[in-house]
Amino acid sequence: MEVSVGDDYQGRTALVTGASKGLGRAYAMELARRGSRVVLLARSEPELHALAAEIRARHGGTPAEVITGDLSAPDGPQRVLHELRDRGLTIDLLLNNAGAGITGPFLQRAIEPQLRTVGLNVAGLLALTHAIGAEMVARGAGGIINVSSNGAFQPVPYQASYAATKAFVLSFTEALAEELRGTGVHVMATHPGATATGFFDGSSVTMDPGADNPETVAGRTLDDYSRRRGASYPGRTATRVMTWAARLLPRTTVARIAGSFSRRQQWHHAVDTA
Repeated sequence: MEVSVGDDYQGRTALVTGASKGLGRAYAMELARRGSRVVLLARSEPELHALAAEIRARHGGTPAEVITGDLSAPDGPQRVLHELRDRGLTIDLLLNNAGAGITGPFLQRAIEPQLRTVGLNVAGLLALTHAIGAEMVARGAGGIINVSSNGAFQPVPYQASYAATKAFVLSFTEALAEELRGTGVHVMATHPGATATGFFDGSSVTMDPGADNPETVAGRTLDDYSRRRGASYPGRTATRVMTWAARLLPRTTVARIAGSFSRRQQWHHAVDTA
């Protein structure tokens, strides 16, 4: 029997990483609308407090918790975990949304931001999942949603390190879902395509004018989780079709097609503007 959407959220405590803007903000608002107590995590404290106030004004209920932290820092995840324990917060749903990426030719871009991307998109996600996931398994209940990307299914020239981190998230999530099958903890990856967020802020690159709405992506992701799907493709149908093509064609062909697309977007000329 299909699980009714919304059954997993009422009265549950959900931790949303990267909650201050973009897709993370949309996830937090949608979870609160569905009755969850949200724990907002990001680096920017003023934006988080403003979001917490907006959630309270719109949806009432238990006030949102605000935790500031940098998951890309070596000690960042542990600081967040200590804060959760100090406040006595038990997480029922971990939504690993925080992510970053660098656009442009790999060898022409500074290495430090790319290393931070790996720290945030991979190491931070792993650390939170390991600690909070273990607590969920011990209770026999809970859920984890890892935000990947349609870029996880193929190499993406001029977003080489970012796409590689999302490929890691895809593989890791699928493996963990199988490991935790039957434990009462449901694990799902979601693969949005281009979404109208601030992903390219500070860069000469502009967002696709046909990008998906973050509120729509958030709602569809949570609906798919409630239905216990193994993966969510919350964007346009064309986004999912692209992931199938990447699995059927030779890898070198896929890389060349992706590179051609990236050059049409002028990603090979990307520079910082801020």
